[in-house]
Amino acid sequence: MAELAELEDPKTREVNEKHGDDHGVNLSKLRALAKRLKTQQELACRLWETDDTAARLLAILICRPKAFERDQLDVMVREARAPKVHDWLVNYVVKKNPHSEELRLAWSADPDPVVASAGWALTTERVTKKPEGLDLAGLLDVIEAEMKDAPDRLQWAMNHCLAQIGIEHGEHRARAIDIGERLAVLKDYPTSPGCTSPFAPVWITEMVRRQHDKTATHLVSRR
Repeated sequence: MAELAELEDPKTREVNEKHGDDHGVNLSKLRALAKRLKTQQELACRLWETDDTAARLLAILICRPKAFERDQLDVMVREARAPKVHDWLVNYVVKKNPHSEELRLAWSADPDPVVASAGWALTTERVTKKPEGLDLAGLLDVIEAEMKDAPDRLQWAMNHCLAQIGIEHGEHRARAIDIGERLAVLKDYPTSPGCTSPFAPVWITEMVRRQHDKTATHLVSRR
């Protein structure tokens, strides 16, 4: 904790707090510290219990994802209110845990929108990597009915799922683009030069174009 306090930088904190993350530690320096500590599950649990955002981010980097029980992860995702902690916990820990599918189903229907957003993030992972058994048309039905009025983080997670369905599954692409156009979620989101807009129709079209270009390049190189 003393070492994390030494890494605290007021300018970094100012930037992070604009995104809802109450810490001032440069993430590259945090990763370097985690690399030095290596995997330490007991220390990770103690760091998490401090309720300090930088300490929790470090805990996520040095923990053993498969060591957590289902109920532990359920409590942790409800405690993780800082967006970066929530994001890292879902992506670096829950996705690698054997209880991830059980938690996906439970969280997706949770009345807490932040918890529900974790369920949608896990669903997006399955849409991309393991879609067998998912009702993609049913997911689009829910997105169409609920995304427009969903709270910010839940809306963002549902929008990501919508985009991935359109990108990865050609048979649902036209409907995904149509839903995105009609709901217009994130249509006016400010996007930096060189970055792809999170507006689903633009996102889907751009990623599919890149896939086609990559395939065409690969075919030409094989000739």
